[in-house]
Amino acid sequence: MNIDQFNFAGKKAIVRVDFNVPLDENGKVTDDTRIRGALPTLKKVLADGGALIMMSHMGKPKGKVKAELSLSQIVGNVSAALGVDVKFAKDCGNAEAEAAALQPGEALLLENLRFYPEEEGKPVGVEKGTPEYDEAKKAMKASQKEFAKKLASYADCYVMDAFGTAHRKHASTAVIADYFDADNKMLGYLMEKEVKAVDNVLSNIKRPFTAIMGGSKVSTKIGIIENLLGKVDNLILCGGMTYTFAKAQGGNIGKSICEDDKLDVALDVIKKAKENGVNLVLGTDCIAGDDFKNDCNTQVCPSNNIPEGWEGLDAGPDTRKAFAAAIENAKTILWNGPAGVFEFANFEGGSRAIAEAIAKATANGAFSLIGGGDSVACINKFGMADKVSYISTGGGALLEAIEGKVLPGVAAIKGE
Repeated sequence: MNIDQFNFAGKKAIVRVDFNVPLDENGKVTDDTRIRGALPTLKKVLADGGALIMMSHMGKPKGKVKAELSLSQIVGNVSAALGVDVKFAKDCGNAEAEAAALQPGEALLLENLRFYPEEEGKPVGVEKGTPEYDEAKKAMKASQKEFAKKLASYADCYVMDAFGTAHRKHASTAVIADYFDADNKMLGYLMEKEVKAVDNVLSNIKRPFTAIMGGSKVSTKIGIIENLLGKVDNLILCGGMTYTFAKAQGGNIGKSICEDDKLDVALDVIKKAKENGVNLVLGTDCIAGDDFKNDCNTQVCPSNNIPEGWEGLDAGPDTRKAFAAAIENAKTILWNGPAGVFEFANFEGGSRAIAEAIAKATANGAFSLIGGGDSVACINKFGMADKVSYISTGGGALLEAIEGKVLPGVAAIKGE
């Protein structure tokens, strides 16, 4: 079912949103991008005359109730964004009364789904790889179905609008869809936009295509890197993984972050890039610090010749120029992951240089897709969100979609 064609009048809709928003130490929302992203879907339900039930996770409580991860802290933000006084159910697994009492035009937010281990469907307190774990996993799968069935019982229809968790086969993102027929389950507007944006990047590539992959670990990005090597013209690898590549090629990296067990993987990426005719852009210089803090001593040095006791914390001036050159002429751009420790003002320059180059290319007609929490945080921090084509709400989901994997949260609706 398509959400545009669906009339929510007189119906209760349970919507899986992604309200996993960052909070400060006082429980105040510091970035409401994800709440705002869900509004078109949520407002459609209410405008049609439906009753709205919102469910989300926050953080990683691993099946335990943790006050600092309670969604009660964001009720005010959601109410203000929706323009409706949002009610709150303190227990998402026992919210029958609250759901039943909900009238058309009213909205209810359920407590953090991950307070229940059944949401993720992972056994708790049992060691992986043991016979006990296999048994516990089987039992947990059955419990997950029951939990999904309970959530489904609150409503007449289901909307999946949490792209950030669409790559997870959780109770609320995929299993719940089994309890609604094809005419009463659908993707929300945000999900449709996200799927279309990924399709735009992969099926409608205008060249040159430049992908920028940042972050600290090669291991978490290797699948996407290998997939991109068959698609891109330029591949920029930056952030902490710079130093794994530098060390793999015989460089000295001081005390920089490095995955020593992935040196062969780094060399393999270099080899495959060459074989595929991809311009692989790696950092040649960096801004190194003598401590992991904003006000440490710094020096610019080659990425493969960092003195002992120092660590690379940002891309250096030559590297920034090389990055900009590979970005500014591109017609399709994908950015996931910063170039340095952008949270520290003194080490945000590399990420800012990337953002500025993307903004320039976008102004010249490129399609730019920014995804992954840190890249989105960068673009927002630098005040450039309106200078790129599309900002994705998903990190892992975006990467898996680009990797060509079927997302369980999409498959559950489309019946794939």
